[in-house]
Amino acid sequence: MSLPLFALFLAAFAFGTAEFVIAGVLPEVASGLGISVPVAGYLVTGYAIGIAIGGPLLVVATKKFARKSVILVLGTLFTLGQVLCALAPSFEYLMAARVLVAVVHGTYFGIAAVVAVSLVPKDKRGFAVAMILSGLTVSNILGVPGGTAIGNAWGWRATFWAVGALGLVSTLSIALFLPNTAGASSTTGSFRREFKALARQQIVTSLLIVVLVMIGQYSLFTYIAPLLREVTGLDVNTVPWVLLLYGVGSTIGVFIGGRLADWRLMPSLIAILSTQALAFTLVYFVSPYPVVMAITVVFWGGVNFAFGSPVQSRVLAWAADAPNLASSLIPTGFNIGIAIGAVLGASLLEQGLGYRVLPLIGSVALVLAVAVAIASHWMEIRFPHPAPQPAA
Repeated sequence: MSLPLFALFLAAFAFGTAEFVIAGVLPEVASGLGISVPVAGYLVTGYAIGIAIGGPLLVVATKKFARKSVILVLGTLFTLGQVLCALAPSFEYLMAARVLVAVVHGTYFGIAAVVAVSLVPKDKRGFAVAMILSGLTVSNILGVPGGTAIGNAWGWRATFWAVGALGLVSTLSIALFLPNTAGASSTTGSFRREFKALARQQIVTSLLIVVLVMIGQYSLFTYIAPLLREVTGLDVNTVPWVLLLYGVGSTIGVFIGGRLADWRLMPSLIAILSTQALAFTLVYFVSPYPVVMAITVVFWGGVNFAFGSPVQSRVLAWAADAPNLASSLIPTGFNIGIAIGAVLGASLLEQGLGYRVLPLIGSVALVLAVAVAIASHWMEIRFPHPAPQPAA
C-alpha cells in the first residue's frame, strides 16, 4: 500500500468511526443531555441527511480547487466538528455539530475515490476504491468498539475528543503524503458537463443499484441485534462477537470486490449482486440455528461490501470527464437506501411480521438490483460507446 493511499484510508477510517460510533454511546449521550434515547437517535438521521444533501453541494462548490487543498480543509473542519461535539452543551448544538461533520463526510467520500484512482494505473482502480471503502469497514471493527470503550470508561464526550484526535492525525498524513497534483484532472471541465454526465445510463443504473442494495442491507442490518437475540437465540454478550465477524467478512469482501472490479467489472458486479440475493435468502433459512447463522453472517457481510468497489469504479469510469458530482452522489445513494431500508424494516415489524421476515426484503431488493445490472450491461453491449476520457 502506498503512503498516499494509506493517508486516504486513514481519513476514511476517521470519518467512518465518527459516523458509526454514535450508536455505541447513544444511551450515554441521551442521559448526559437530558433527552430520551429515541430523540438522541435523530443524531443518526441528521448525519445521514447531511451526507445526502450537503455532500454533493459542497463537492460541486469546490470543484475548481486543488483536491489536496480541499481535503486538508475538510480534515480541519472534521477535527473542529469533533471538538464542537465534545463541548456541545445541548442536543441542538450537538445536532448542528454532527450535521457539519456529515457534510464534510459526504464531500470527502465524493472526492476521495476520484483522487485515489488518479494515484494508480487504470488496472488498479478497483483496488484503490477498495482502499477507501475499507476505511469504513475497519472503522466498524476497530473504531466503533474502541470509541465505545473510551466512552464507557471516561464518558461520551471523551469519545468525540478521541475521534477528533484521529481526524487530526489523518489530516496531517494527507498533508505529508498526498501529492499536490493528485486528482488534478477532476478540477477541469464545466459545471454543465458535471450535470450532463449524470444522464449516462451507466451512471443512472449504478446509482439505482446502490440504493436497492442499501435498502436490502439496512432493512435487515438495522435490526440485526434483536434478530440475533430473539430469532437466533444468542446471549446479549455473544451478539457483539457475531457483529465482529460481520465486520471481518465485510473487510475481506471489500478487497475481493476491488480485485474483481479490476478483472471484469460488469460480469463481476452481476455475480456479486446475485450472490447477495442468495446470502439474504440463506440468512432467512438459517437464522434460527446459532452456529450456521454465525458462519452465514461472515459470508453475508463479505458479499454485502464486495459490490461497493465495482459499482464505484463503474461510476468513475463513465464520469471520467466530469467525476465530481457523479462521485459525490454515491454516498447520497447509500444514505437514501439506508433511510428507506430502516423505515421499511420498521413498518414490517410494526405490522407484526417479526424479525425473521426481514432478510426477504433483501432478497427482493437484490433480485431487482441484478435485473437492473443485467439490463444496463445489455444496453452497453447492444449500443457500444467508448467510456469518456479524463478532461485535459
